[in-house]
Amino acid sequence: MIEEQPITERTLVLEPGTLWPKLKAQTQHALECKALHSIATEYEFVEQEGIRFLVRILSNLVWKDKAKKKQDEKTATSSKDFNPFLPYEQDLFVADLSDTHLCLLNKYNVVDHHLLIITRAFEEQDTWLTLQDFAAMWACLGEIDGLAFYNAGKIGGASQRHKHLQLVPLPLAPEGVNIPIENAIASANFQDSVGTIPTLPFIHAIAELDPSWVNSPWDAAQATLDLYHRLLSAVGLPWNNANGNKQSGAYNLLATRQWMLLLPRSQPDFQSIGVNSLGFAGALLVRNQEQMKRLKDQGPMTILRNVAVTW
Repeated sequence: MIEEQPITERTLVLEPGTLWPKLKAQTQHALECKALHSIATEYEFVEQEGIRFLVRILSNLVWKDKAKKKQDEKTATSSKDFNPFLPYEQDLFVADLSDTHLCLLNKYNVVDHHLLIITRAFEEQDTWLTLQDFAAMWACLGEIDGLAFYNAGKIGGASQRHKHLQLVPLPLAPEGVNIPIENAIASANFQDSVGTIPTLPFIHAIAELDPSWVNSPWDAAQATLDLYHRLLSAVGLPWNNANGNKQSGAYNLLATRQWMLLLPRSQPDFQSIGVNSLGFAGALLVRNQEQMKRLKDQGPMTILRNVAVTW
């Protein structure tokens, strides 16, 4: 059985007030040296079941497709998976967060200032989140008012095996609410510390977080870890750290300073439209006009229902 290591103030090395300036400066540097490849998109709003979904359509995937092909070739020739985080590109490095985590720019970003919160040592993306993971998450949320998320395993939308959370600043779109599902979240019904959202037609659980926790990331990590375990149990993924800390099923986790949402996954895509955690925040991504038409014909909530697990 894997034991959690106690976390103390000393394990967090990020100096308060420095992450956002470092993020902006490193973004400029990475763009200038062409280490960062921002992918341009256009967007539309598609409404279904009272939620105004933000749907982005990619205009150029050449860089990302070439990188995926190169990664696959490296894996084939080396007989082991290529890991872009070990070693990571120095030009994408933003900051050290703790003795276990650091953050990088997302090399192929669709959203500006998209951060990856990665473990220094290799851990699998299909293992349970830990106290250290949540401490790193809160260190970032304390500096940036954003949406943190975790694609737990390939079925949850993860594209890399090396454990990483992600964070994108809010708002997700230049107009409307900060997060498309905000109004739905406001309707959540709670029993004790765990609730459900009446308008979501798939298994999920939500917990309220305290925004003041940004002032004490290590305390916030412990409180969030406890709630995380309750959410897992509520959706039928009871947590235990036997079996090498490997998770019992794929899921998505989303968190802001105010709430944390967790839902199990049944498949990574529906009719070739891939879905990760951001899809359940109401922000979907399609590769071309053909996929956009398919999404509009099916409806975004229908797509989410098919990749989640229904009641």
